Amino acid sequence: MDIEPVDAAPTRAIRWALLRQRWHDLTFLHWAVAPELVAPLLPAGTRPDTVDGQTYVGLIGFRMVGLGLGRGQGVPYFGTFWETNVRLYSVDGTGRRAVVFRSLDASRLVPVLVAQVALRLPYKWSKMRLDRDGDRLTYRCRRRWPGPAGATSRMVVRVGEPVTDPTPLDHFVTARWGLHTRAHGRTLHLPNWHPQWPLHRAELLHLDDELVTAAGLPPMAGPPVSVLHSPGVPVVFGPPTALR
Repeated sequence: MDIEPVDAAPTRAIRWALLRQRWHDLTFLHWAVAPELVAPLLPAGTRPDTVDGQTYVGLIGFRMVGLGLGRGQGVPYFGTFWETNVRLYSVDGTGRRAVVFRSLDASRLVPVLVAQVALRLPYKWSKMRLDRDGDRLTYRCRRRWPGPAGATSRMVVRVGEPVTDPTPLDHFVTARWGLHTRAHGRTLHLPNWHPQWPLHRAELLHLDDELVTAAGLPPMAGPPVSVLHSPGVPVVFGPPTALR
């Protein structure tokens, strides 16, 4: 099987847009883990994607803006919210690289319910906010429903200089052009498109997180090996296809 390359910009066009949105004020934290640790958590028909023999657990906080159907206008109020997700990295039998979400905490209940029903994505309804003080950002999350109720996350980062020469790991954990999910008895691949990430180095000043362990993963050992920030990108998702 030939695995698609890790490209900084997508090579597959989205001919028919299912969803559009914008992602703003993203911070990416990543820890290296052994592939066998996360393999049981991935959907049928996929396996851990690796770089230099390791795969990664990601904790990502950001603001979803203007979520809507097709290429039309975003849904007022319900289409803009804060989100924090815990994700893994997968590759399927056709060589498509993707992400697998273990949890997606969002601050609007309606999108949570729609995503749970339509694609069986593990969305959770949470109270969230982002505080900004110059180049210092504080992300806060407290889960409301479903459980474990009260699970919290607080991360504080300082945004640094732009990334002018991204490493292979920078691309691996950010340049992902699809997601895998298990829904309605099938494993689905949902493609996405966005411009190349504008990335910044960032410094993790504080982390107090319960979302990673609430997502069925063991506590991460030590600080993250990668801390990145991006002001954001516009995003389009195409329709899902079932893995054969």
